[in-house]
Amino acid sequence: MNNVRFIKAALLCGIILPFFAFSSIALAIAASPWFNWGNNALSDLGVEGVSALIFNSGLIFSGLLGVVFSLGLLNLYRSAGLLRVGSVLLLLSSLLLSSIGLFPETAGRIHFYVSLGFFALTPISLIVIGIGLIWTKFPKTGLTILLLSLSSGIPWLFPWSGLAIPETLAATLIVAALFTLSSASLRLLRPPFRGNMFSRELH
Repeated sequence: MNNVRFIKAALLCGIILPFFAFSSIALAIAASPWFNWGNNALSDLGVEGVSALIFNSGLIFSGLLGVVFSLGLLNLYRSAGLLRVGSVLLLLSSLLLSSIGLFPETAGRIHFYVSLGFFALTPISLIVIGIGLIWTKFPKTGLTILLLSLSSGIPWLFPWSGLAIPETLAATLIVAALFTLSSASLRLLRPPFRGNMFSRELH
């Protein structure tokens, strides 16, 4: 029972994470009258002033929520190898999200590497999870997550004068995939859940 409670709480973190992350970014933008969607990157919000405190702390906490969420997935899908691999990758990408806040642009080159790692590893982890769901019993949910994750790469195919727009578009698609995964996984915990991902249909 305690394990079920932990899994449920962890999966709820996956629901909370998008709202918290986007709220932090919105507040940071509101505190930065200089911010320009066409010329700036979102990471510019983390350089100095009140916006830096809001933006960086928001990313750090959002990453921690992602870590807890990933641990919940690891417990829920412990009998499915590919889903566990995807969950581990998602955990690593969550640590990278926190690292973006821990190492803002003022930290130097490391900021570029952790940002690139996050935007690359997160969709990869969700693609693996999506394929894992398709290969098990949940093709509709898996296909939705797979398509959203693949689509997150599309904004980067176009030329932009700044990075804020493609970052936001990619993040929105990733968030949609995460929300689909967390809400669908939560449905597994409805009675009569017995700790087995195959005990009820997800799609």
